[in-house]
Amino acid sequence: MPKRILQGTVVSDKNDKTVVVKVERRFTHPLFKKVVRRSKNYKAHDENNQRKVGDMVSIEETKPISKDKCWIVLEA
Repeated sequence: MPKRILQGTVVSDKNDKTVVVKVERRFTHPLFKKVVRRSKNYKAHDENNQRKVGDMVSIEETKPISKDKCWIVLEA
């Protein structure tokens, strides 16, 4: 099964080797037929602490690294 890859913006880099990435998705509401935006925060592993707040990054699903961190930041 392929690993999911999401794109988002770094909103926090205060933790060591971890960044918080906000991923926004857009979809059409089934009843009102209006475009709705929903966002979710993911904690991702950033080995060298290279990413800063405001950076656009891609994150990939991986095995759990800690209690609530199961994504890694892609180098590309």
